Amino acid sequence: MQPTLVILAAGMASRYGSMKQIQSFGPSGETIMDYSIYDAIKAGFKKVVFIIREDFAENFKSIFEPKLKGKIETGYVFQKLESFTEGKPVPTDRTKPWGTAHAVLCCKGTVNEPFAVINADDFYGRDSFQKAYDFLTKQVNDRTYCIIGYELKRTLSENGSVSRGVCEVDASGNLTSINERTKIYRNEQGKITYEDETGLHEVSEDSSVSMNFWGFAPNVFGIMEEQFHEFLDANAANPKAEFFIPLVADEFSKTGKGEIKVIPTNAQWFGVTYKEDAPTVQRKIDELVSSGEYPESLWA
Repeated sequence: MQPTLVILAAGMASRYGSMKQIQSFGPSGETIMDYSIYDAIKAGFKKVVFIIREDFAENFKSIFEPKLKGKIETGYVFQKLESFTEGKPVPTDRTKPWGTAHAVLCCKGTVNEPFAVINADDFYGRDSFQKAYDFLTKQVNDRTYCIIGYELKRTLSENGSVSRGVCEVDASGNLTSINERTKIYRNEQGKITYEDETGLHEVSEDSSVSMNFWGFAPNVFGIMEEQFHEFLDANAANPKAEFFIPLVADEFSKTGKGEIKVIPTNAQWFGVTYKEDAPTVQRKIDELVSSGEYPESLWA
């Protein structure tokens, strides 16, 4: 069964201040998502499912449907606050979605095959898509999922600190935990450090970090739904609480439901964490086009 690529594109892009998922960066107006989809097709993916806001659907489809027609099958899922809440009232002051794991849960019934999950606004590199496709066609099962692990030094921003989930990996290459580190940056001495309430701490450049690139079997929807109901029981009244994919991954491995393989990549990540990152992203894509990694027009 061929795997599907699921793209998380329902975010509100609050830090960036615009709908960065559809901003053009390539020489022919390509978005970051275009490059991810192009790389996924090259790796072997035959279907992409976009998780989007319903009020943005027509605009979104008008951008992507014409250029993807005949190249890859497309599907759409809407992340709604009331989805999978089992009739529990949604707080009136709740405006943001329930989080990335809830977004993936909204694919239940639409995605029935192994699938990869990525962010819409991250450039992941072709190596990652090939490794994810290989895993999803050869290794994935109900007890074995994966995450693509990036080298920390390849995921920094030139324009400020970033938050990264630093992966703890056992001797068998399995994920044991993800430690969220905020305010990560390279200091004046060239060392990568992060800040927390206890001060500054150095972290290895080669640390494996999560950029929210996952590989799952479809049985994960049942696990997510059960855990989401538990999350709602504890957090429904909290307008800022979010149900994230790492929460599901942590429960999956620590309760013995299965294991999550950390698949390393040396691909260079880049993305628009800050508005000032946009020129850098455009420059890096121009360099990849000039080197022949990508054509001038992806969909010509």
